[in-house]
Amino acid sequence: MRSLTVLIATLIAAPAFAKGFDRPIPQAQSATAELWYALACLALIASMIAVQRLVSRR
Repeated sequence: MRSLTVLIATLIAAPAFAKGFDRPIPQAQSATAELWYALACLALIASMIAVQRLVSRR
């Protein structure tokens, strides 16, 4: 009975011996992605200015 318990414990713990997670290496952004990011940043700033002006008038 004791050997059966050891066998079951070993089979349950088998995933613990799995290979560790290797982080993926991030790829560089393309020029198109950087352009869209810059446009999104400018749109966000413009919208924040518009909201600030709208709130300050009231």
